[in-house]
Amino acid sequence: MLKIALFTYSTKPRGGVIHTIELAEALQAAGHQVCIYALDKDNLGFHRPLNCPSKLIPTQPAADRQLLLQRKQVLLEGEIGNRSSNPVDELIKQRIQEFIAYLSQETAKYDIYHSQDCISSNALKVLRDRGIIPQFIRTVHHIDEFNSPYLQECHDRSILEPDLCLCVSQYWQQELKQQYGVDAPIIINGVNTDRFNRRDNGKEARLKQRLGIKGSPVYLTIGGIEPRKNSLKLLQAFIKVLTTHPQAQLIIAGGETLFDYEPYRLKFFDLAKQNQIDIGESLILPGVMPDEDIPVLYRCADAFVFPSVKEGWGLVLLEAIASRLPIITSKIPPFTEFLDEETALLVDPNSSTAIANAMETILDMQLTHKLLEGSAAIPQQYSWQQSAQMHQKHYAKLLQNH
Repeated sequence: MLKIALFTYSTKPRGGVIHTIELAEALQAAGHQVCIYALDKDNLGFHRPLNCPSKLIPTQPAADRQLLLQRKQVLLEGEIGNRSSNPVDELIKQRIQEFIAYLSQETAKYDIYHSQDCISSNALKVLRDRGIIPQFIRTVHHIDEFNSPYLQECHDRSILEPDLCLCVSQYWQQELKQQYGVDAPIIINGVNTDRFNRRDNGKEARLKQRLGIKGSPVYLTIGGIEPRKNSLKLLQAFIKVLTTHPQAQLIIAGGETLFDYEPYRLKFFDLAKQNQIDIGESLILPGVMPDEDIPVLYRCADAFVFPSVKEGWGLVLLEAIASRLPIITSKIPPFTEFLDEETALLVDPNSSTAIANAMETILDMQLTHKLLEGSAAIPQQYSWQQSAQMHQKHYAKLLQNH
């Protein structure tokens, strides 16, 4: 039995946070003592009850509110590295320090300290260097690039400094080796098939009524409106689909993120307005939803559309597959590591026409049946229990070497 601390930057349902929770619960179920440490930015705690202990780290509003107000102007305009003190730098510094301050006073000791993000990884590096913790691990979900020298240094440090780096796909394993010279073993993501499946539980009709889901076909994506999710191209594609399927609906759920993508969001809503897209009717934007509604939401859709341009793995794809939805996604790694032409419609994410054509094509019932048959076995290949077992082996090896 090991005492394991897992660290994440948020309590909201982003991919890395979900990974942290599911891994922690699987390790706890395997007999280990696990605790999740997370920044609690709104004092509301995690988005769902956990089956393992957690400690919520209190945060303060960003130190300089005026700087925060500037985020909308600088984040996506390429100016972020040209200011001596920009709001995102200050916010990240503050969040790292909040982790450090809390953990410096922590009396609980662990065999394993495992970070799932850049912020907590930078904090754990400081604690290790001070001799407060013996070592730490980082899981790299994907590599980012920043215009801000400070953010880039934090990002690089979070990859180069851990005693062990893990990653979630072959693509990012290769990129870590090529860009940083880091050998990172691959550990798989998982999907909870007790939660994500096609078994109606009677809540579908109520959720449809609450969100106004009454169109045909209904397309779903999860992740919010932001550049990495390729939301503008998806909306352009949906506008094309509406010309032949005027009753179609597109649901974009989720969206809680550390960064402010307001300029990109404004472009999105301007495009919707120019094309007279009725928000709440054709386009449904429920935002971050209660955890119990997410599996139900998958069952309310006809197809899952995910033309993202960068992901660590794509947990929502596994959830959609387990929910028996036909998939449209980008023909890029890491998606192509577990999906092919027999299991999904793979498209060029840079082409709204290609995305629109796939959204039309996937309505063919014979094709849908073929894709669902082809992808049926995928969820069994990716369980959190398997992931926990892989982690245990790497934990044991790290402890032997230290």
